[in-house]
Amino acid sequence: MFSGLARGSGIVLLLVMAAIAVFLTTRAVIAISRDEGNFLTTFEWDANADPPVFGIAVLLFGTVVSSVIAMALAMPVAVGIALFISHYAPRRLATPIGYLVDLLAAVPSIVYGLWGALYLVPRLTGFYEWLDHLFGWTGVLSYDGTPARSLMTAGILLAIMILPIITSVTREIFRQTPRAHQEAALALGATRWEVITTTVLPFGRSGVVSATMLGLGRALGETMAVATVLSPSFLINASLLESGGGTFAQNIASQFKEATSMGRDALIASGLVLFLLTLLVNGLARLIIARRREYAGTVV
Repeated sequence: MFSGLARGSGIVLLLVMAAIAVFLTTRAVIAISRDEGNFLTTFEWDANADPPVFGIAVLLFGTVVSSVIAMALAMPVAVGIALFISHYAPRRLATPIGYLVDLLAAVPSIVYGLWGALYLVPRLTGFYEWLDHLFGWTGVLSYDGTPARSLMTAGILLAIMILPIITSVTREIFRQTPRAHQEAALALGATRWEVITTTVLPFGRSGVVSATMLGLGRALGETMAVATVLSPSFLINASLLESGGGTFAQNIASQFKEATSMGRDALIASGLVLFLLTLLVNGLARLIIARRREYAGTVV
């Protein structure tokens, strides 16, 4: 009975995914066939016009860049917090910190968005000026003094949002490291840091990748928080600190209410690209984990 229920649940999941893919593809084909621009390269979104002109170039760039920034900021911090909770902090300190991390993971995204718009954005101006002073010559981190509603701001906010998720999963993975391995390393004279680098991190490597991909999935599809702190525009700026940009989820949330039938089909077409991007990221994560067969026992 259990085997049948498990198999049936897997089949239902596949059918749901297939139904979503068919729906998105059908509506996307309708929209793309009437698009007067190039769906992949047009720097414009006017799907309600007659004829409609829209493209996902800016949205794809903004989604990928903000998510990469979030991962680059969140992953090292999350691993450090997880190691501190699982191997450094005393129990009476580790327990409340663990509860706090789990609580932060449950905070709604709109709360993060309001905090980002009202508190984070005004206070990033000085930091961006400092980055411009040191690295403005690169062009990527130049700052023109406009309000800090940029892809960098969105990435920082996304990093704060996904940090609890990655930390919580990574912490549990590190706690599953066989104690015999750690005791053997200690018996050979290893320090605590050497125990972590020789036993804990290798054992939990695939689990950390899984946790990271889980956080990346939330970053790719985050809507309200990004829409609250980002100043949308269909331009790709050379600098990550300049206001403007957009993401798939943010554009769908901001455009859907005023969209006509054609406009909704166009938004669904962009949703299909986000759907495929998410599947690609998860497939890549599974490939990375599968290639590390020596750590296959940690794959969830």
